[in-house]
Amino acid sequence: MKPRLRFVVTLAALCALLTIYSQAQNFQVIYSFPGGTAGGNPDAGLTMDRGGNFYGTTGFGGSGGCDYECGTVFKLSNRGHGWVLNVLYSFEPNVNSFPQSRAIIGPNGSLYSTTFFGGAIGYGTVFNLQPPAHATASVLTPWTNTILHSFAGGSDGSNPISAVLIFDPAGNIYGTTPTGGAHNNGIVFELSPSNGGWTEKILYDFPGGASGINPTAGVILDSAGNLYGVTIQGGQDNCGTVYELSPNGDSWAETTLHTFVGGPGGCFPAGGLTFDGHGNLIGTTAGGGGLSGSTVFMLSPSGGSWNFSVLYSLGNFDGPEAEMTFDSAGNLYGTTTGGGAYRYGNVFRLSPSSGGWSYTSLYDFTNGSDGGNPHSNVLIDANGNLFGTTNGGAINGTGCPGGCGTVWEITP
Repeated sequence: MKPRLRFVVTLAALCALLTIYSQAQNFQVIYSFPGGTAGGNPDAGLTMDRGGNFYGTTGFGGSGGCDYECGTVFKLSNRGHGWVLNVLYSFEPNVNSFPQSRAIIGPNGSLYSTTFFGGAIGYGTVFNLQPPAHATASVLTPWTNTILHSFAGGSDGSNPISAVLIFDPAGNIYGTTPTGGAHNNGIVFELSPSNGGWTEKILYDFPGGASGINPTAGVILDSAGNLYGVTIQGGQDNCGTVYELSPNGDSWAETTLHTFVGGPGGCFPAGGLTFDGHGNLIGTTAGGGGLSGSTVFMLSPSGGSWNFSVLYSLGNFDGPEAEMTFDSAGNLYGTTTGGGAYRYGNVFRLSPSSGGWSYTSLYDFTNGSDGGNPHSNVLIDANGNLFGTTNGGAINGTGCPGGCGTVWEITP
């Protein structure tokens, strides 16, 4: 019996090794964060410019005077012989710090994002980073940080945590804060350029109850100017909601499109929404009820209402914390924070199949040199390559003893 047991264990280990080897054929870490002045623990995904350079944020490290909860904005460039990271800005605790959301490229080509801390009172900021007016060829020249809005922690909102900012065609910025507002349940805000500065307008102040509370994700915009988003809690069973905000003169009207009740439909939508090509809303839940786990769901407009359906049940309770991404063939890509074979998260694909969706785990993180616990979305380049970040794993550097995280690539 013992020799047979050894054979079974050896065979199982061999299968696991072959699985890792098979995945390793198209997965690679293109950068491992060392912590310290180079930063570590990215909580958000990447943004790519036309030249194929990536931009992102880290929540820790930098040269701003602290290792913990300062953070950086970085640029990652492929120099042909490898990827090189340059820190564009290191946050300072007395200015603004701890960015948790993705940096986006605005209409003027500069970067925009939010910080959880800092500003005039300390409840976070919306900021803009621009290269120096007389930039040289050196990419090491620090960019200029301009605070567009400082949250006061009261009615104007507080501590934006993971919401991705968006611009409308007129150059206005939209985002959310999970707390603050008159009821401390979070807000949806607009920043409009005005006399060389920016003016904040509260579009919706969540009162709690049926309309939901704590919008951690951002909003998306349709062609008619309506905004759509999710709240991670509130609603009928405190499992969160999907909402729509529609302009109504000088105000905005809120409509709750769906209330999560746990069970097979999922619970706690932490990631943002995505439109498909037919006007349907695609989103995710990070958890569920009973044994259902997290889900990928769809809301379809129908006769003035919205029909809810689950595209796929992921079957774990550490599900996606970012929005899904479509490729040109209609496949969906996402990450989980704690799913996969090793429970350190994975990258997965959902493909349309016989009226449903088939699931493929493209890579399962081990929390070793490959990283672990991705909170990011999946970015797809023109060649179909996938990119994203992990929050942990890899190097145990300064300020991130549990691993400083990685930037990864999966090639088709």
